Amino acid sequence: MKNILITGGAGYIGSHTAVALEESGYTPIIIDDFSNSEKSVLVGLKNILGKEVKTYEGDCNDKSLVQKIFRENKIDGVIHFAASKAVGESTKIPLRYYSNNIGSLLVLLEVMKEYDVKNIVFSSSCTVYGQPDVLPVLESTPRKEAESPYGNTKKICEDILHDHVKSKAGVKVIALRYFNPIGAHPSSEIGELPIGVPANLIPFVTQTAVGIREKITVFGSDYETKDGSCVRDYIHVLDLADAHVKSLEYLDSKQDDFIDIFNVGTGNGNTVLEVIKAFEKVSGKNLNYEIGARRAGDIEKVWANTDKVNKLLGWEAKYSLEDSLRDSWNWQKKLSGMEE
Repeated sequence: MKNILITGGAGYIGSHTAVALEESGYTPIIIDDFSNSEKSVLVGLKNILGKEVKTYEGDCNDKSLVQKIFRENKIDGVIHFAASKAVGESTKIPLRYYSNNIGSLLVLLEVMKEYDVKNIVFSSSCTVYGQPDVLPVLESTPRKEAESPYGNTKKICEDILHDHVKSKAGVKVIALRYFNPIGAHPSSEIGELPIGVPANLIPFVTQTAVGIREKITVFGSDYETKDGSCVRDYIHVLDLADAHVKSLEYLDSKQDDFIDIFNVGTGNGNTVLEVIKAFEKVSGKNLNYEIGARRAGDIEKVWANTDKVNKLLGWEAKYSLEDSLRDSWNWQKKLSGMEE
């Protein structure tokens, strides 16, 4: 049983990846400071897996804590999720984003080297493409100047990983450029759990459907898309979690000083208004929404070309948009005490 350290493992994608790892024969170990997650996630994980996931509470920028984890456990690989991730917030407090997102990667790489741990899967983002000139985006699509400090931290972290590999540090790296993760575990034990007002569309949709939010604002109606609203590639979080397991398996077959990058999306784009309509269909709820002004930092449209990840990792998205929205809705109903 290989021990895989998941930084930010109590977060949305991290917790689902912990389940996927355990189900694939790995032992997940979590570090999380719970700044953007709840401890109830650990209960959900225990309910799904029938046992507790070993968890350390603390900040990935705390080198002594990270060293302690590596000292106390034989770590065989790392999946690095821990990062501040709200695009809008990053434009208001950029220094915190640079300090947190870049600092934590540097600490992790230093401690991995100290303990001779080679494999790392890095959580990157399609934000590195900015507004691409050609769609769908390939991994070889040029990265644009970032539209937000958050996006820029992902670009910088990718550059750090490339330079680290070039230095013959003996590591093996996969960076996964995520598109838009949605959905929840079908058990409704874990799901997206935003602290405060959600920055992402789907929790805002589900919270509006149960009356926590009065209405949804659709940011912009004059984009060059089929209905004027932004287009994104929405991927079920279980599919995304599976891509991390496939990445670890792939790294095992590689020599030291290896790095590769993969898009992880469905290969399809949906507008915000299409998502709202699809949610209304699966939930039977009419949503209160209004059209507002464009939002700073938003990309008009982006979706993935997934040929590379399909071919090399043997991974493909299994869940549809409606599957994802149904699981998100069931999760929200559980949170709101509305289970049928």
